Amino acid sequence: MASLKHLLGIDGLNPVSATNLLDLAESYALLNRSGKTQRDSLRGRTLINLFFEDSTRTRTSFELAGRRLGADVVNMSVSTSSVTKGETLLDTAATLNAMNCDLLVVRHKSSGAPALLAQKVGASVINAGDGTHEHPTQALLDALTIRRHKGRISGLTVAICGDIAHSRVARSNILLLTMMGNFVRLVGPPTLVPGSIGVNGVEIFHDMEEGLKGADLVMMLRLQKERMSAGLVPSSREFFTYYGLDRKKLAFAKPDALVMHPGPMNRGVEIDSEVADDAARSLIKEQVEMGVAVRMAVLDTCARSNT
Repeated sequence: MASLKHLLGIDGLNPVSATNLLDLAESYALLNRSGKTQRDSLRGRTLINLFFEDSTRTRTSFELAGRRLGADVVNMSVSTSSVTKGETLLDTAATLNAMNCDLLVVRHKSSGAPALLAQKVGASVINAGDGTHEHPTQALLDALTIRRHKGRISGLTVAICGDIAHSRVARSNILLLTMMGNFVRLVGPPTLVPGSIGVNGVEIFHDMEEGLKGADLVMMLRLQKERMSAGLVPSSREFFTYYGLDRKKLAFAKPDALVMHPGPMNRGVEIDSEVADDAARSLIKEQVEMGVAVRMAVLDTCARSNT
């Protein structure tokens, strides 16, 4: 595989490097399911999870991935660190450099923070979500999940629905899915779907029936009220009425259409529990499982590029 020292966004990949990561992740998924999870490819390496925003799912996934590869894993609790005492991001970078860590997984509320750290530290930096910019490993695990069920990751119609405007998951998925030759539809109210998305292969819909018609996959997004200004959504109940995924709306998609959600879910807001828990249609639990495999592949690849 070609060198990949950092993973800061999907725009740092191409179809070949993305496919290589998915192929490696598939091998780790099979290994994890076999129960033979302990490897030594990262033995003697140190992984630091630096999360400035809470995310139990992503942080735990990276921690588990690192430990399964034999790395020494350190979780830095930013809420109790010097950052809350006024330490700047560059001060943090200097401290991390002094620790001589090999891999640094960063989640930050500010877009571009992981890229800034990548310029200042010797470690490989992996973006675990920065502001409303990107969340590349989420897009990769979504792609792996799709490929496992559809047999391919090209030529598919994927409807991404809900709060597009505030979603770094949506941005990474748009970049990856279009790069791999899929057709992406963005579905949601005008206040939550930016009209400035100028990516080939992307269509915008404000009606669920039109947006889901003929879709192979329906990817719902969390309504991120913590990032919103007032008035973007009248009420959760009204949002669910028009844009929440239930059986009736899912029927607009293809009969074999599958359902995804990056989590955490707001049941009864963006998705109905009956749909979310449908073992025949929902891939949500498998997305979590594939997250560990994808993050193992990313850590392994970046570590080999940073020797």
